[in-house]
Amino acid sequence: MSEQRLTISPLTAEAFAAFGDVIESEGRAHHPINAGSAQRFDDLASVDVTAAGGCPQISLCRAEPVTLPLPLRLMERHPLSSQAFIPLSATPFLIVVAPAGERLDLGRLRAFRSNGRQGINYRPGTWHHPLLALDHVSDFLIVDRRGEGANCDEIPIAEQNILLEA
Repeated sequence: MSEQRLTISPLTAEAFAAFGDVIESEGRAHHPINAGSAQRFDDLASVDVTAAGGCPQISLCRAEPVTLPLPLRLMERHPLSSQAFIPLSATPFLIVVAPAGERLDLGRLRAFRSNGRQGINYRPGTWHHPLLALDHVSDFLIVDRRGEGANCDEIPIAEQNILLEA
């Protein structure tokens, strides 16, 4: 079987728009709060977690670093909700996505690199690889759905021989 190589692009709001939101303050509108001692950046992502009676939850995740090149092993999606990952330190990480839909289209995979000050929010149903931290163990804030119903579909892809490279 031949090997498919997937290259990584810088994460930008425009390039990621088909898959969800880039959560960042760079270039975003803001306003002062706390008597002017802080700046607030509102509405940076569309949180969508209420399908089938779900409610929002905030969690922490600690991810082990990966090294490149990396064979991709699994894609997943959350059909009932969005899912956000926000690095808690200036930690670059990788994002691998494919368009939302009932079927995973491996021919439309895209890979992005966060600059470490950007988080991401997947739209409901967007296919994505599990979290890929770089350089060192990294903590992330997660905003997603808690509730009844099947909200995580997984597809193993290791046998497809897709290699993520710098």
